[in-house]
Amino acid sequence: MSPPWPGSRAQDGNGLDPLALTARWTAAARARETGREDRLFEDPLAELLAGEEGRMLLEAEPQDNPYLAIRTRWFDDWLRQATDDGIRQVVIVAAGMDTRAFRLPWPPGVWLWELDRPALLRLKDDLLAEVAARPRCRRIPLGADLAEDVWEDFLTTAGFRPDRPSAWLLEGLLCYLEAPGAEDLLDRVGGLAAPGSRLGVDLPSRELLRSEWTRPYLRRLEEAGTPWRFGHDRPEELLEAHGWHRVRVVQPGQEGAGTERWPWPVLPRSVPGVPRYFLVAAVR
Repeated sequence: MSPPWPGSRAQDGNGLDPLALTARWTAAARARETGREDRLFEDPLAELLAGEEGRMLLEAEPQDNPYLAIRTRWFDDWLRQATDDGIRQVVIVAAGMDTRAFRLPWPPGVWLWELDRPALLRLKDDLLAEVAARPRCRRIPLGADLAEDVWEDFLTTAGFRPDRPSAWLLEGLLCYLEAPGAEDLLDRVGGLAAPGSRLGVDLPSRELLRSEWTRPYLRRLEEAGTPWRFGHDRPEELLEAHGWHRVRVVQPGQEGAGTERWPWPVLPRSVPGVPRYFLVAAVR
């Protein structure tokens, strides 16, 4: 049975539903970060991929939350470390308008698969073709609905080797899934991850999903058709239950995670009742 992935609502002119449109919003956030003098990364393709839709979505936000910029840089560094350590297979699940294939300095021999809905990847490839963008690794865009049971077969048919270590990035994804869907995805990824593989995920705490402080933001997400449904207070326990170990959990604002940009205090995880974001890395 397919897991309960988020449903689709009305689509835009490119055939993108509200969830897929979040990819254009995150591209707009990367474009805005690129324009800062103190930027954490540079993404010259982000403005193109955001389009007017992405810019409008970003401008509707009530404040400039640095989380997306911090998250992007943190996973940039994580992926560079994984490939420095010898991993040559990278899979970005629900890649959206991600441009790491084009902007990171990959070592020779890296293959990078981008998994996402076919309509979104077609739009992305059409936009990239307009500027003749060239990836800096072997990039394989793979149109697949993650609700289907066959995406693992699509991946292996496209050259992925389950017997070799790989790095899997699930960025900005788990929060949109119901708990069974999130657990199922972790199992399916684990089934393709050889020993020595890496996993990177981000997710909110359960407290963030029920806090009075975050309720207005979560209500806006619900109204937009992109509700957050999944969070976890102990990411270590979540990933270890699915076969991942050496789990590292960092909150934005901690050392190595945008300390200079995070405007709020970072309270110890032992303090109850605090909404939190987690950046998480683990090893198979």
